[in-house]
Amino acid sequence: MATSHSSDSFDYKEEDYQVKAKYTKYKYKIQKYNNFYFYNLFLLLVTSALIIATGFVNWLIDPQDVFNTPNYLGINNIKSHKDDNDRLFKAIDITRIRPKIIIVGSSRTKQGINPEHPVFAQDSAVYNLAINGPNFYELRRYIEHAIYNQPNLKEIILGIDFFMFNVHIDNQPTFSESRLEKKHLTLDDGIKVLFSLDTLNNSRSTIIASKKEPILDDSYGENGFMPNRNADKEENIWRFNQSIKLYFTLHSDYKFSESYWSEFEELVNLCQQNNINLKVFISPAHATQWESIYITNRWEVFEEWKRKMVKLTPVWDFSGYNSVTTEKINKRMNNYVDNSHYTPEIGNLVINRIFYYQTSKVPNDFGALLTTDNIEEHLDNIKNERQQWKKNNPEEVDLVKNIFTKTQNVN
Repeated sequence: MATSHSSDSFDYKEEDYQVKAKYTKYKYKIQKYNNFYFYNLFLLLVTSALIIATGFVNWLIDPQDVFNTPNYLGINNIKSHKDDNDRLFKAIDITRIRPKIIIVGSSRTKQGINPEHPVFAQDSAVYNLAINGPNFYELRRYIEHAIYNQPNLKEIILGIDFFMFNVHIDNQPTFSESRLEKKHLTLDDGIKVLFSLDTLNNSRSTIIASKKEPILDDSYGENGFMPNRNADKEENIWRFNQSIKLYFTLHSDYKFSESYWSEFEELVNLCQQNNINLKVFISPAHATQWESIYITNRWEVFEEWKRKMVKLTPVWDFSGYNSVTTEKINKRMNNYVDNSHYTPEIGNLVINRIFYYQTSKVPNDFGALLTTDNIEEHLDNIKNERQQWKKNNPEEVDLVKNIFTKTQNVN
């Protein structure tokens, strides 16, 4: 019996030990689970707080000027990254402003044509919808976006450029189909603008720039007009060299795109169907721009482009070699920022000519309305003017030739 009692006691202790071991193991698992749970909860809360804080800062600073938040002097009054995001903020502006007159084109038009010109004084909603470096498909889509948001759109002033029809110019990386023909900011754009680190960095640089000019109440670009404000006149010659070089880098192998041309045809038809008054003008780039086209053996293509346009609609031509476009390249210039971009003062002359406003202030040789009746005479006149310009400006002709030769050697 004693032996039996001892065995029972031993079994009991062994069983008790196993229960305690299981309990300890279970308790350890619970504790480990709780630690894991609280750690992840803490991590989630911190991450959420950081995301919310990032979103709030980006919304408040609004470096791309998407949310139309107020400008606070010394905090976000200088939108230093607005210009680089024109395809985004201008698409949103259209949904909010719903203009009845739009000015469309490339950065030449964006920097040069002011919606506050006296011609538009009676129109409350005029917007410069021009964007940087577009092909013509992009332009047509932004015009459709404007019509979608304003069915009563009545007029389009289109600054058209030869480079827009280069088959090698693809849609820019910042172009997005999903944001067009919408009446609001898309979810995708909203998430990217609010919560991306890139936007946070832009917010930081906006604050830094605003602190440098805290008394400037900046409304830059509110109507889409964004003239170049950082053009140091002492660097004019350097900028001319760079812009000529850029043209050769992008367009020395220019090939006319029938696809982009069909976009222009579609736009003309769209305006006719919607009773929209379409005014087309060829941008007044500097004479060295036209010489760049000539030296790449695209002059005949350039002329044929004009012939094709006037078969569809009258076109105001400010290109060529006139008293504005042949301004001498110098440290200080009145008409140009570089060989591609004209100043707002020249843009005012363009609008004066197109709308027959104070034409006495416009040089007689600046701007000609092209039709099928006068196109050939006009093209002949430009050829003659080019010969005269070459004779009077051999150093500028050599400048274009030398830059072209250097770019070809690099390629």
